Amino acid sequence: MSDTDLPVIPHYIGGRRTPSTSGRLAPVYDPAIGTASANVGLADEAEVAAAIDSAAAAFPAWRDTSIAKRQQVMFAFRELLNARKGDLAEIVTSEHGKVVSDALGEITRGLEVVELATGFPHLIKGEHSENVSTGVDVYSLKQPLGVVGIVSPFNFPAMVPLWFLPVAIAAGNAVVLKPSEKDPSAAVWLAELFTEAGLPDGVFTVLQGDKVAVDGLLEHPEVQAISFVGSTPIARYIYETAAKNGKRVQALGGAKNHMLVLPDADLDLVADAAVNAGFGSAGERCMAISVIVAVEPVADELIAKVTERVAGLRIGDGRRNCDMGPLITREHRDKVASYIDVAIADGADVVIDGRGIEVDGAADGFWLGPTLIDRVSTSSRVYTEEIFGPVLSVVRVATYEEGVELINSGAFGNGTAIFTNDGGAARRFQNEVQVGMIGINVPIPVPVAYYSFGGWKQSLFGDAKAYGVHGFEFFTREKAVTSRWLDPSHGGINLGFPQTK
Repeated sequence: MSDTDLPVIPHYIGGRRTPSTSGRLAPVYDPAIGTASANVGLADEAEVAAAIDSAAAAFPAWRDTSIAKRQQVMFAFRELLNARKGDLAEIVTSEHGKVVSDALGEITRGLEVVELATGFPHLIKGEHSENVSTGVDVYSLKQPLGVVGIVSPFNFPAMVPLWFLPVAIAAGNAVVLKPSEKDPSAAVWLAELFTEAGLPDGVFTVLQGDKVAVDGLLEHPEVQAISFVGSTPIARYIYETAAKNGKRVQALGGAKNHMLVLPDADLDLVADAAVNAGFGSAGERCMAISVIVAVEPVADELIAKVTERVAGLRIGDGRRNCDMGPLITREHRDKVASYIDVAIADGADVVIDGRGIEVDGAADGFWLGPTLIDRVSTSSRVYTEEIFGPVLSVVRVATYEEGVELINSGAFGNGTAIFTNDGGAARRFQNEVQVGMIGINVPIPVPVAYYSFGGWKQSLFGDAKAYGVHGFEFFTREKAVTSRWLDPSHGGINLGFPQTK
């Protein structure tokens, strides 16, 4: 089958699949095979406008839908997603490449936010102060923004949209989601599931596209807010462009996450954590551990334990019960692999080289095995740049203080972890480290749904983090009402039990 004969993944506008008419296509690959499995239609300016107009038309009725009915939709969506998450995991694996168990894990974490959103009435309540002056009350209202845009990355095609969608929709907004063009099918699947759950047509729109679609969301006057997760350069661009156009922005950027290992740590636990957090999802996680900061004299023993564990990993097609799958595209695989040559040129020791490994998958898949590099210089690009692949660096330091200074001197502040059996050291670390999400003997400290996700420094642009209380604050705006009534009114007689409708 030629590329032109492949199925074309559509938009989802007005409650139905809507084929693109732009004539612009991009290939969608099966990374474990290395060939295109579909094309995706990329929106032009007219399609961007049509998608936003559809959402804008749906917003007033959804805004005025009762809290009780909105909550029923969220509960129905939760039940449908939980029942069919295996189907969605297969879609994620086929287009992203991560193993099915990992895909199920990301959906389960997304479900946590859906479950949080089912309790949204408590999170959008206002406040009331009686008799602030004689006969005068003051109270606040939290109301939806209108049409909001979400731009999500390729590495979590289900979870990241689910960080924002349930919160924005439950709060009464209409949402336009622009998924990554590399793995766009999960977004359409979620939209169809929301429709089945009873969400009115147009409240959730999927706009397939590239920079044309992104810029359309950033510039269109009907779009009130933008949520984004991705690399720091793009996060900065989205933040600056959206803010210039008068929109609210939460833009989560890149990361270079460190794991500080103290001499008293359980090195078996550390080695397990380093392999899991460094190589899970082929390292394509913004919360992946990419640097082990080893306080001597533990580095040699720890490297030996990590090496032993990596030797037992099975790399291959995520549908074949493997431990780690391919990278998302050939270009990205080649870029990540190029850092191994950079490390060698900079004098580092490549302990495990992931190039040329044997895999349980097609020869043309986008493979790069786990890579471990010791004695990485902090001036090397291997250390300073976000690699976003299965490359784990080791930096040796002499003291706890040197390790913390190293972490705090970096441009990013997304996630970090400390491994130790010393409670005092852990408490000191959480106070001193300049990072937004911290793990204590936990390598991937992604907060549960009722907290909020987001980093510091170049890892977050805008004030609002994702989901949790921050999410509901971001997707609503407050009105303060000062009220005085001179003549109270009375209703009629009804002895029936009062009901919400």
